[in-house]
Amino acid sequence: MNIAFFLTPKNEVFYVTDKMTLRQAMEKMEYHRYKSIPILDDDGRYVGVLTEGDILWQMKRNPQTCFQDTEKMSLMDLSRYWTYEPVSINADMDSLIRVAGMQSFVPVVDDAGTFIGIIKRGDILNYCYEQIKINERICS
Repeated sequence: MNIAFFLTPKNEVFYVTDKMTLRQAMEKMEYHRYKSIPILDDDGRYVGVLTEGDILWQMKRNPQTCFQDTEKMSLMDLSRYWTYEPVSINADMDSLIRVAGMQSFVPVVDDAGTFIGIIKRGDILNYCYEQIKINERICS
C-alpha cells in the first residue's frame, strides 16, 4: 500500500517556522490546541517538531525565564527532547508503522527533504481496525 493514502497534505497542517520566537510558536500551538507542531525552514524543508514538553523542559532548566522572555527567544535556540523522524513519501508501510509507533504523527518529506504533510498515527490505527473487521467478516 502507498503511504500517500494516509497523508494529510501540508496545506491542511499547521506548522511554525524556524524564524519564529518561542512566544509566537506557543500562541499558535495554544490557538490550534496542539501538543506538538512541525517546524519548517524558509524553503519549506522539515526541521523538526516542537512539543509542549520541549517548552516545559526549557522552563525547568531556566526557572528565571518569564513569559515575556519568550518574545526574545528564538525557536531554534530551544532544545528539543525528542526527534520526530520523518519518512519519505516513497517509504513502505513497514517503515511508516515502525516510526508511527513512537510518534503521534509522522512528518512526510519528498526526495529533497521538503515537507509535504503528516501522517497521523490515529489514521493508521483506524485503517488497521477497519481491515481487521473486514477480515473477520470474510472468515466468518
